[in-house]
Amino acid sequence: MAKIIVVTSGKGGVGKTTTSASLAIGFANRGFKTAVIDFDIGLRNLDLIMGCERRVVYDFVNVIRKEATLNQALIKDKHNKDLSILPASQTRDKDALTTEGVGEVLEELSKTFDYIVCDSPAGIERGAQLAMYYADHAVVVTNPEVSSVRDSDRMLGLLSSKTKRSEEGRDPIKEHLLLTRYCPKRVTRGDMLSLADVNEILAIPLLGVIPESQAVLRASNSGTPVILDQESDAGQAYQDAISRFLGEDVPFRFIEEEKANWLKRMFRFKEKEATA
Repeated sequence: MAKIIVVTSGKGGVGKTTTSASLAIGFANRGFKTAVIDFDIGLRNLDLIMGCERRVVYDFVNVIRKEATLNQALIKDKHNKDLSILPASQTRDKDALTTEGVGEVLEELSKTFDYIVCDSPAGIERGAQLAMYYADHAVVVTNPEVSSVRDSDRMLGLLSSKTKRSEEGRDPIKEHLLLTRYCPKRVTRGDMLSLADVNEILAIPLLGVIPESQAVLRASNSGTPVILDQESDAGQAYQDAISRFLGEDVPFRFIEEEKANWLKRMFRFKEKEATA
């Protein structure tokens, strides 16, 4: 039976789609058959980040309305044969999704895939609630700022009360915190919340800390998930998050300000002297 993971947040623009794409390809690169679904009906950004926007013929809504089969709508990822993408529609609204229709799609996917990643729209409206309704795990994505953390706390309330698991009295959804756009220097200056602050407010297990990085923007613009950029700190941080999700004991990186050692300082001083 597939594990269904919703990637969610209360606020937009925190990195949910980047996270969904990176988690999905991270699982696939570990040998797990993985599907990732774009629940953001009307906007549709996942296919851009995955670099498959020109291959979209049918979408999630077409499948729910029986206008196409699931096999027709799924797009094979160009980086990994074990990963498939189910894009959202750009021409419908979120009312096109139904609880029963989403359930049928997830049930069919569960017969073939090990992991199903649901890229949720921001906020608490219908699309977001349907994305989380059938989930087994929730990755709550937040930035280290008060409004983002507050909205994520609101999402934790919905995860505990507005899901199929809560309705049926089963074990609750397993919650994981992913902190994005983290910059230790700005924390030191008091410009953003610290990791300890966010942990204290949300109080759920920490899955990963993704540093503020230009690599994320470059990856999005090139249609390549940042997790594939193994030279970047953001790509490495997403790899670490995958390892932790799979139960591996991996230390956290990129959470403290890097201090130049005396040798580096000496070389920098020499360079300044040479150019003076």
